[in-house]
Amino acid sequence: MKFNSDEIASVIQKEIENYSAQLDVREVGRVLEVGDGIARVYGLSGVMAGEMVEFASGVTGLAFNLEENSVGIIILGDYLKISEGEEVKSTGRLLSVPVGDEMLGRVVDPLGNPLDGKGPINTTKRRPLEIIATGVAERQPVCEPLQTGIKAVDAMTPIGRGQRELIIGDRKTGKTAIAVDAIINQRSSGVKCFYVAVGQKESTVAGVIEKLRENGAMDYTTVIVAGAASPAPLQYVAPYSGTAMAEEYMFNGGHALVVYDDLSKQAVAYRQLSLLMRRPPGREAFPGDVFYCHSRLLERSAKLSDALGGGSITSLPIIETLEGEVSAYIPTNVISITDGQIYLQPDLFFAGVKPAMNAGISVSRVGGAAQTKAMKKVAGGLRLDLAAFRELEAFAQLGTELDPDTQKKLDRGYRMVELLKQGTYKPLDVTDQTLLIYAGTKGFLDDVPVKSVQAWESQFLRFMSDQKPEVRKALADKKELTNEIVEMIESSLKEFGAQFKAGQAHKPVLAKV
Repeated sequence: MKFNSDEIASVIQKEIENYSAQLDVREVGRVLEVGDGIARVYGLSGVMAGEMVEFASGVTGLAFNLEENSVGIIILGDYLKISEGEEVKSTGRLLSVPVGDEMLGRVVDPLGNPLDGKGPINTTKRRPLEIIATGVAERQPVCEPLQTGIKAVDAMTPIGRGQRELIIGDRKTGKTAIAVDAIINQRSSGVKCFYVAVGQKESTVAGVIEKLRENGAMDYTTVIVAGAASPAPLQYVAPYSGTAMAEEYMFNGGHALVVYDDLSKQAVAYRQLSLLMRRPPGREAFPGDVFYCHSRLLERSAKLSDALGGGSITSLPIIETLEGEVSAYIPTNVISITDGQIYLQPDLFFAGVKPAMNAGISVSRVGGAAQTKAMKKVAGGLRLDLAAFRELEAFAQLGTELDPDTQKKLDRGYRMVELLKQGTYKPLDVTDQTLLIYAGTKGFLDDVPVKSVQAWESQFLRFMSDQKPEVRKALADKKELTNEIVEMIESSLKEFGAQFKAGQAHKPVLAKV
């Protein structure tokens, strides 16, 4: 077989012309040991703190500990796939998550991978998980209300856009219910919601998602799940992931609400990682920087200045206490970072007062600035009145004779407690809340039996929407109690009071058997 030298020369010529030098430059290390969600790697001398690394098996990791001779990596995936001696390469990228409108209505893991079986998420936008929080000069005071739809919260511990309000209490006292109600109430407000479930039972999270779907809230909500079965690194990064997704809206002039359910479990996951990395333990075996873990997260919630678009992130962190121990390490840390707390008391919960909010300990450091003028006027002294009522109630249990004035305060207190009760997943419009609290504080319920207060409430709201829509509209439009509106409300209350009494009088009395 003869070779044509011209052909060979032309092929070589073409190859030389098309040749381009491609050097594959990357930093590579080897796994020294792996286990319990962490790996020690030798050789990645130029890796950054918080940089993503890639194992040969395809699993992603995050540089967590930069030591003299090795790098501690937390593994964001199945660590059982990784073996000793395996190659690890640095990516040069910080950990980021997909963001944008495509994420709304989806259930994802902390890395943005879909968990709901609805196919891939087609978004090209990404945001880094960790950023430095906006400075003081780039913020503005919190003054715009974020209505939760819960009478007790909106009246006594109002929440504003850009605020961080802690929900704290023992397990099974209705913490998640308050946060879910707040999400459902954003239906027509344009606020995008993010529910971050950390260390929760997956059946519980499924129940929450179902409730959100039933109430039409999944249209504007993203659920980020790092369940109890998820590895500790994913539970640790989940809250940062939810915040990064919310920041896409805040920095583009929008408004977002983030619920962290709950940060106690994130702190436990962080403690686990820190102890595995041999970081020195401090109080309750938590590492010394567990405060910074939460402060750098919650400080990212803000109301931006008008120059930056005026966007906001409002956060509702949840903390679980043990036996009401508010002075434990993590609860005190988060209380000191947040702008107030809603404390849920087991005794009230088991007595049927739901939401079981303790008016004496619960506080909002933003106060009336985050309320409409009408709500501020009617609910001004409500917190103090309820706290005083609780003291009187304890005193009355001693069986002492009470003077008429004290008895009157007690009777009104019982009716106000009954009026502030609210079923789960039934948020109320702020106009309806204002009307109800006005009726209670001005004594229009004093003649109504305590057992009939709930019936009075539902019938009164129906009466106002059916027979007095102009009064509701005037209050909703003005958002303040002018003399004219007060007269309209009082005449409506008197008219309804007469109707309600007549209805009660005609009710058949059941004979005792």
